[in-house]
Amino acid sequence: MKRHEAREKALQTLFQLDGTELTIEEAIEHVMGTEQDNFYSLLVQGTFQNMPAIDDKLKGHLENWSLERLPKVERTILRMAVFELSFMEDAPSNVVMNEAIELSKTFGDDKSSRFVNGVLSKFTDEL
Repeated sequence: MKRHEAREKALQTLFQLDGTELTIEEAIEHVMGTEQDNFYSLLVQGTFQNMPAIDDKLKGHLENWSLERLPKVERTILRMAVFELSFMEDAPSNVVMNEAIELSKTFGDDKSSRFVNGVLSKFTDEL
């Protein structure tokens, strides 16, 4: 599976986990069935397990927004991107940003990609 597809599936899995009572195993099985992918698993498990730290980092980069008020798609995309940028050594920031923007164009609304770009730009400037 290509990394872009793994990111799409990870987004779908993490989206399901946000605000539902599904276990991480149930969400993974629902999206992946019996298919396995290491990068996908790392994204889902890593983002989910590090969510408090990721949310703390995100809160400092949201102007006039609270994390709770963000649309679920944008919040999930930002969490995944911040996980990659903060916890994965081999993730070039420009690739992570481009992927997050593309995901927001596919799954978000007309303004999603500009919003995601703005938040991640502030975040990567600090790195």
